[in-house]
Amino acid sequence: TIIPKIMSEATNTTELPFYFILMGIPGFEAMHIWISIPFCCLYTISIMGNTTILTVIWTEPSLHQPMYLFLSMLALTDLGLTLTTLPTVMQLLWFNVREISFEACFAQVFFLHTFSFMESSVLLAMAYDRFVAICRPLHYASILTGNVIGRIGIAIIIRCVLAVLPSLFLLKRLPFCHSRLLSHSYCLHQDMIRLVCADTRVNSWYGFGLVLLIIVLDPLLILVSYGLILHSVLGTASQAERFRAFNNCLSHILAVLVLYVPMVGISMAHRFAQHAPPLVHVIMANVYLLSPPVMNPIIYTVKTKQIRQGIHHLFQGKAN
Repeated sequence: TIIPKIMSEATNTTELPFYFILMGIPGFEAMHIWISIPFCCLYTISIMGNTTILTVIWTEPSLHQPMYLFLSMLALTDLGLTLTTLPTVMQLLWFNVREISFEACFAQVFFLHTFSFMESSVLLAMAYDRFVAICRPLHYASILTGNVIGRIGIAIIIRCVLAVLPSLFLLKRLPFCHSRLLSHSYCLHQDMIRLVCADTRVNSWYGFGLVLLIIVLDPLLILVSYGLILHSVLGTASQAERFRAFNNCLSHILAVLVLYVPMVGISMAHRFAQHAPPLVHVIMANVYLLSPPVMNPIIYTVKTKQIRQGIHHLFQGKAN
C-alpha cells in the first residue's frame, strides 16, 4: 500500500523534477524504526573507528610514516563516504523523509562516487607502499618522502574529482520525465540515469570508460604489485621473512577484499539478477557502501600493533 502510493506521487512526464523520492527497505516500511537500530550502530562504529585512527596517527609522532599516512587517507575517505549517505538514510528511517531536492541529489552523487573512487585509489597507493617496503626496503624512506606522499594524495583527489564531474555534467543536461522514485535511500548515478527519457549512449560509454579506468585498472595494478611482492619474497626470503612479509600485507589484503568483493557482487547482481526482488539490490548496495568504512578500522586495529598501542596511549592520556 505504501509503495504504490509513493510511485503514484513520483510520476512526472512533463516537467523537470525538482526533487526525487528515496526508497527505504522494500516491504519493510512499517519496520523502518527498528531497522534504523543496526544502521545507526554501523554508522557509529564507522565514525568513531575512523576518527580514532585519524586522531591516533595525528597525535603519535612514531606513526608519521608512509604506511600510516596512507592509512589516514583511507580513514578520511571512509569517514567522507559515511557522512555522505548518513543524512538521507537516517532521516528516511527515523522520520520517513523521502524527498531530496534535485541539487542535493546531484551533490550526494558527486561526493558518494568521488569517495568511492578515492577508496580504490588509496588502496592502490597502499599497495605501492607495500611493494616498496618489501621489495626496496633500503630505498623506502628516500622513495616515499613526505612530499611524495602529499603529491600522491593530491593526485588521488584530482583523479577522482575529474573522473566524476563529467558524468554529472552529462547527466544534468538530460531531461528527467519518468518516475522520480529512486531505488535506494541515497542517490546513485546509475539509479538516476534510468529515470532519463532521452538518449543516454554518451553517458553509458563514459561510464564504461570510467569502470575500465578505476574499477578494473586499480585492482589489476594491485594484483601486479602483489605478484611482484610474491616473486621477490619467494625468490630471496627465508621462511620467517616470508611470514613477516605476508603479515605486513594482511591488513591491506583484507581491506582490498572488503571493498572489491561487494563491488563485484553488486555488479554481478545488476548484470545477471535484474529481475531479483528489489530487497536484494538494496541489501547488496548497503553492504557495498557500509562494509569498507565499518570494517577497515576494525581490521587495522586488530592487525596493527602500533595502532592498538596508539589507541591505548590516547585513552590512557585522556584518563589521566
